[in-house]
Amino acid sequence: MKHTGFLFLLLTLAFSSLYGQELALVRENNLFGYINTSGEYAIPLQFEKAESFSGQYAAAMKDKKWGFINSSGEWAIPPQYDRVKHFNSGYALVYSDKNWKYIDASGKVLKTPVSDKYYDFNDGVAFFRSGNLVGLLGTDGKLVVQPKYGIIRPFENGYARVKKGELWGIIDKKGKVIVPPEYDEIGNYSATGTWARKQDRFGVITNGTFVPVEGADKIWDFNKDSDLTYARRNKKIGFINNKGKWVIEPVYDKARAFAEGLAPVNNGRDWGYINTSGEQVVDFRFRDAETFAENGLAPVKEKDWGFINTSGELVIPAEYGITPGFSFLSGNVPKGFINGLARVKYKRKWGFINEKGKPLGGKWYQNAELFTKIK
Repeated sequence: MKHTGFLFLLLTLAFSSLYGQELALVRENNLFGYINTSGEYAIPLQFEKAESFSGQYAAAMKDKKWGFINSSGEWAIPPQYDRVKHFNSGYALVYSDKNWKYIDASGKVLKTPVSDKYYDFNDGVAFFRSGNLVGLLGTDGKLVVQPKYGIIRPFENGYARVKKGELWGIIDKKGKVIVPPEYDEIGNYSATGTWARKQDRFGVITNGTFVPVEGADKIWDFNKDSDLTYARRNKKIGFINNKGKWVIEPVYDKARAFAEGLAPVNNGRDWGYINTSGEQVVDFRFRDAETFAENGLAPVKEKDWGFINTSGELVIPAEYGITPGFSFLSGNVPKGFINGLARVKYKRKWGFINEKGKPLGGKWYQNAELFTKIK
């Protein structure tokens, strides 16, 4: 029994080590490879082209053909395709012999009713188009939702906006209607709150009821970290709660979401930060400013980008370039730190810095993409 338990422990540790790691795609000397969060090469530079990991696999090119590698850099599916998309929900789209098809991790083709336009799987479903209408396809190759919507937007956190006729609503991955299609516009679903427009009135959907927001002519999506979001009235920005009430009067020219209890706001040329009571806590002195990460650091722009703490002190010098991150799995991601590392540009090269401003592995690359978790 002791031997069995010890073997189980070893297998568990090996599994968690393999599937808990994070890898980032980097390019150097015109070749692609992958580094780990210590800045070491987990997969050496060797590929003509490559993409970030999605789940357990990443697309890579050899001899001008695409295949898929695992986290050890071995070919899980040998390079044989002209084009490929990322793996999601156990399947990837591949193109060869002038045809697209879905394959699983063994290369087996998934039989589906699709004959025209193919879409990536995302969180267990893919769009299925028939004529001018769209439905949902499951990973068993069968329809989850018959084509009945004019538009289905990409799923985010398990929910998608749908258009039926001229009106918008929200469904989940199983096709269940979460918000009936009865709005002229609607925001992304959030358990915190969802904004919508009915005719000329903007408001918040609370417990299934549409509550107009006084004077609002635009509302932005709620952030999962706060029950406040920003909204516009008479060309000025303020903040409302998820019950549709103004809690910070609209006096700003621009704003971004609350995170860690602070929100970047703009007056004229300069940005600063306010708390949830509307009190200024960081002076208006930056050319641009982004939201705070969980580690209490936020990107701010002077001539270049640096990072401040929640007291407004510049703790990492403003000498970097930053662009918004993008993940094909979850859409846009914020600028700045994610899990203790920030993707930045320094002297025309890309890399990552830690919370002390030190470059990961002491290295910079032709390009570096965001870390993705192997799972």
